[in-house]
Amino acid sequence: MFIGHFAVALAAKRAAPRTSLGTLLFGAQFLDLLWPPLTLLGIEHFRIVPGITKMTPLDFESYPISHSLLMSVVWAALIGAIYFTRRRYQAGALMMKIAVFSHWVLDWVTHRPDLQLAPGVATRVGLGLWNHPTAAIAIESAMLLLAVASYMAQTRAKDAIGRWGFAGFILATALIYVMDVSAPPPPSWQVVAWSAIAIWIFVLWAAWADRHREVYHGGAARPVTTPGTQ
Repeated sequence: MFIGHFAVALAAKRAAPRTSLGTLLFGAQFLDLLWPPLTLLGIEHFRIVPGITKMTPLDFESYPISHSLLMSVVWAALIGAIYFTRRRYQAGALMMKIAVFSHWVLDWVTHRPDLQLAPGVATRVGLGLWNHPTAAIAIESAMLLLAVASYMAQTRAKDAIGRWGFAGFILATALIYVMDVSAPPPPSWQVVAWSAIAIWIFVLWAAWADRHREVYHGGAARPVTTPGTQ
């Protein structure tokens, strides 16, 4: 659920306005930021199997460290604790925990039963929304639209970067999603893993655009703190 994870980060800004959008996106995408290096190191494994679901040809054979239920809870607690230790912002720490764990929840909805409950546990779960493309696309698109509306109601641009940088971020996100759901199967798992590392670009882009926006409350605005402070 690519844009669904982005939607969580955008929506979380309302509950933690002092936290950078880039930081929130890092939390929402943390499991997918962890997964590519683990795969390239041979610790986790997936393969390309066209037709395994109607929306994606990826067969996730083993990724218990990055995507099991137990480790998702562990990662959520760890990231939230690190954030609170560094920033002393309780709302931000809570939303970081929610953002990290939300990734597993959304994957559970979309994936076929390939998510392990814990490392070493054979049971796998997944509701398989990816086998219902129309519903999956409609749900994710609605999530993103609502989250963008929430973020824009909460913040306003301080300058052209805040306006057009954010607009470009959303447009690029939507274009990548369209390309992802309409593209033919990738040539190799290595291409997928290296391409997934590009999520870092969106994390940095979100932080950059957010620095040029300010939180807006009923006619009063105050600067959004930078990623370096929150």
